[in-house]
Amino acid sequence: MTELQKPEIEFPEGPAPTMLEIEDIVVGDGPEAAKGATVDVHYLGVDYETGDEFDSSWSRGESVNFPLAMLVKGWQLGIPGMRVGGRRKLVVPPALAYGEAGAHPLAGRTLIFVIDLLGTK
Repeated sequence: MTELQKPEIEFPEGPAPTMLEIEDIVVGDGPEAAKGATVDVHYLGVDYETGDEFDSSWSRGESVNFPLAMLVKGWQLGIPGMRVGGRRKLVVPPALAYGEAGAHPLAGRTLIFVIDLLGTK
């Protein structure tokens, strides 16, 4: 696998989508992530409207392991079927992220994630 670099996200045009959008940037050739798997990922998250980065494993310098069941619904729906070695972009509406409203700072926001799947089990 080639050495991965932090992705750059092009600023989207038009209104934020109301449904989860899944786009494979690179299709991996390794094992496929299953629903309910634990995944090892590098990821970048930005706000759809402002383009501001709100979270990134790249900024911390190391990938992270997550059980999918612990993540926002957009990841639970958007990562299964992805193969190790792949890079996928998810555009996640508020209902599948941190909710339409609430105490979370990202509530009500449409979020864009670029996820590199490094491993799955």
